[in-house]
Amino acid sequence: MCDVCVETGLSRRRLFQGGLGLLAATALPAAAYAQATSIANDTPEAALDKLMQGNARYVGNQLRERDFSSSRVARTQGQAPFAAILGCADSRIAPELAFDQGPGSLFVVRVAGNFVTQDGLASLEYGAAVLGTKVIMVLGHSNCGAVNATIGALQKGNDLPGHIGDLVRAMKPGIEPTLKQAGDDLPQRAVIANVRSNVQQLQQSKPILADMVSAGKLKVVGGVYDLASGKVTLV
Repeated sequence: MCDVCVETGLSRRRLFQGGLGLLAATALPAAAYAQATSIANDTPEAALDKLMQGNARYVGNQLRERDFSSSRVARTQGQAPFAAILGCADSRIAPELAFDQGPGSLFVVRVAGNFVTQDGLASLEYGAAVLGTKVIMVLGHSNCGAVNATIGALQKGNDLPGHIGDLVRAMKPGIEPTLKQAGDDLPQRAVIANVRSNVQQLQQSKPILADMVSAGKLKVVGGVYDLASGKVTLV
């Protein structure tokens, strides 16, 4: 047994937190410290409200005018996004536009079908524990091709080419129950079910996200983006 560890009483949790602290020091140089401190004072509720206010501006075509070039050099010193988005790779949706946020404000992870992967989970953990994101939104959208492909494969047993079948296998747990439920508009119900399934997975993901959620330091929510209007509805 390590005598040094015994003498200093370092627990595994303290070692883990120390590692996060080292990552944070690397990720946030002194020039970005003021920005990170400001963001850190926000609550998860305030961060979510900021997202939804931005979406309201987007829907109303009242986006804030920005000069992205003026802060480009400052952004080389670090980042402190206030929210993370687990979104679909669909080309019709740009989270920064949908929530009226500039570079450095959102930490975005994208995969067709907006489901949790191991790499995506690690990225979201990094965003929350190191960069200080206060809210994670799993963002689905109407007319999702990945969702529709999953429905088709589950109903008809389609043999999808290449690795596309991996998407179906990953999304099956969240979507399959909707096929057994009565009601119209199966594709939209499946989109919502898929979002909710992945929200639950993130909320329960240990050791980082679940602990932060329990401590009130992080909120994980689901949203669905309507392609026609641009409006994001919490689900």
